[in-house]
Amino acid sequence: MSELFNFGRKYDFNEIVADGIVHGIGIVLALIGVTALIFYATLWASLGEIAAAWVYGLGLLLCLSISFTYNIWPHSRTKWILRRLDHSAIFILIAATYTPFLVRGTHDPLILFMLVAIWLTAIGGITLKCLFPGRYDRLAILLYLAMGWSGVIVAVPISQYLPTITVWLIVAGGIIYSLGVIFHVWERLRFQNAIWHAFVVAASAVHYGAVITSFSLSGTGF
Repeated sequence: MSELFNFGRKYDFNEIVADGIVHGIGIVLALIGVTALIFYATLWASLGEIAAAWVYGLGLLLCLSISFTYNIWPHSRTKWILRRLDHSAIFILIAATYTPFLVRGTHDPLILFMLVAIWLTAIGGITLKCLFPGRYDRLAILLYLAMGWSGVIVAVPISQYLPTITVWLIVAGGIIYSLGVIFHVWERLRFQNAIWHAFVVAASAVHYGAVITSFSLSGTGF
């Protein structure tokens, strides 16, 4: 196989099984959580909240499902295609997670700019991953982190539209994601991939808590 098809360290059977279990737990929890979120939004929320719930829910399920498929797939040309989708889905997840929070303050020019910018950045990142597979991976990691923490730019204005617990959960999820990056790049560590994805599942759960509390504890729709 060409050197172009470089997936990093080859994981043994036990590492793949562990990673699959972590993904499986994440997908099951996400299916339950997203179903509950959309059901709640459909009954009690405005049209804007329902749309935001769908964007977030589909983004979360898409990212976890593609990641699961990519990471258990044997080394092949198909896996190389899945790799592009996997790395692209991370951009979608970040933008989709921001959406339920940012749409609450879209009448504020800065918050509206951030919402548009986060999705344009996601599109740019996806384009980078699709057109230049296997290249600029470290740049992509920096871009993930930059997108993830870009919310600090609108932290003060957006906090006016969100419950305090929601804000703290957003920050906590970001910290968990960022700590997980340590294991993502620590390729020599055994079960490194499973540990990294455990951090992803944990951070996703915390951010889900942020989304659900933003819906259930907020007194106004959008």
